[in-house]
Amino acid sequence: MKFFPIFADLQHKKVLVVGAGKVATRKIEMLQKAGADIHVVAAKACATVQGWAQQQQLTLHLKNFSADDVTQCWLVVAATDDSAVNQQVQAAAVAQCIWCNSVDDPQHSEFIMPAVVDRGDIQVAISSGGNAPVLARRLRAQIDNLLPQAIADVAQLMGRWRDKVKQSLPTFDSRRNFWERLLDSEITQQLAGGQQQQAEQLAQQLLDDCSANRETLKLGHVSLVGAGPGDAELLTLKAQLRLQQADVIFYDALVDKSILERARRDADFIYVGKTKGFHSVPQEEIQARLVASALAGNRVVRLKGGDPFVFGRGGEELQALDEAGISFDVVPGITAAAAAAAYTGVALTHRDYAQSTVFVTGHGQEGGDLDWASLAKSQQTLAIYMGLHQSADIQRQLIQHGRAPNTPVAIIENASRPQQRSVGGELKDLAQLIQRHEVKSPAIILVGEVCEQLGDYHWFGAKPLY
Repeated sequence: MKFFPIFADLQHKKVLVVGAGKVATRKIEMLQKAGADIHVVAAKACATVQGWAQQQQLTLHLKNFSADDVTQCWLVVAATDDSAVNQQVQAAAVAQCIWCNSVDDPQHSEFIMPAVVDRGDIQVAISSGGNAPVLARRLRAQIDNLLPQAIADVAQLMGRWRDKVKQSLPTFDSRRNFWERLLDSEITQQLAGGQQQQAEQLAQQLLDDCSANRETLKLGHVSLVGAGPGDAELLTLKAQLRLQQADVIFYDALVDKSILERARRDADFIYVGKTKGFHSVPQEEIQARLVASALAGNRVVRLKGGDPFVFGRGGEELQALDEAGISFDVVPGITAAAAAAAYTGVALTHRDYAQSTVFVTGHGQEGGDLDWASLAKSQQTLAIYMGLHQSADIQRQLIQHGRAPNTPVAIIENASRPQQRSVGGELKDLAQLIQRHEVKSPAIILVGEVCEQLGDYHWFGAKPLY
């Protein structure tokens, strides 16, 4: 962290801006919004700055800069088009221990002005450390589109209710529960629609409910959340919300670090991953931990790669939670097969090749407990999870039960991640392809006529291998 992020109260505090051109006006506008007592020093000023001076929105000094100008200032901004003058301004400010910003010159700045999303009391500041202001502005625009316009009204309502909530709910946990329930309610939509009275009534109803049910509120909640195939940008908005709300996060081996970084920073992260041949935490113990953590009053997220209900044992975990009387919800995720197909340009169904897709796990199939005759039918796509170690048996069983040996196959490793690789070939060579190209888990095996498309519509990662 090169710059320490803070929000400064500049109301009625003297701030010096040296320069009165186009660049200076942008900085002055931000300082005006903060209520600063703005003094501008410049040999000449643009019409905009002169107009502000005439309207007494700032004090304009038409002169060359001198070191005495920084005296009694809280902040100084050097915004001239002369780097030598800007450095002179910075040196004078530093000599008096005053923070100085030299516009577009982070090497000579004690602070920088971030790109800001302004929603009244809610402000989001984005900084690139002065290295990429265009990128910071691009991120500001993206965040600006995500935040509802009524978020400032929500913040004001919460401010008005803060003391009342503190009196009604004496513990931190009970207050946090109330605020989170409030934010999960329809209050934002009501305020956006101008329904101020209805929003106040809803807040009172929630507060009355929380006050009357303090004991039951001690019980926590568990969210089964699909982390998707690996690309953090494929998380759903609800998944990101649950990660931000969580006190405790139990995560699997396939959950990428970039996804965990989107969670609440002070949450407890507990690894419960499983890998081939090494089950670090038995499933029964995972379920017991989920129950225990929720009974302790935590908001718990069970974070699984892909989707919780596609070979993720989510059903078993819901059963355990239900039997323990723990409330729960499920946030679906993009399953690996869908991502593998999309990120290689292979359609799982196609009217010329396949009218159905079958998801199947290859884990532990060496006993022939699948309906291989059904799986071997043509004009359908098989999406095989966890099938690398059983690829020779899968290949043998499908051919033995009638699937053509020259049926196209595709093996996609690390689907949707920067290190994605794909391998194409025929069913009769499936095991050999995996061995030759040293394919590692996580990987999806696709079998079917649709795999003829592999490479035709390539758009992501390395080109397919054969």
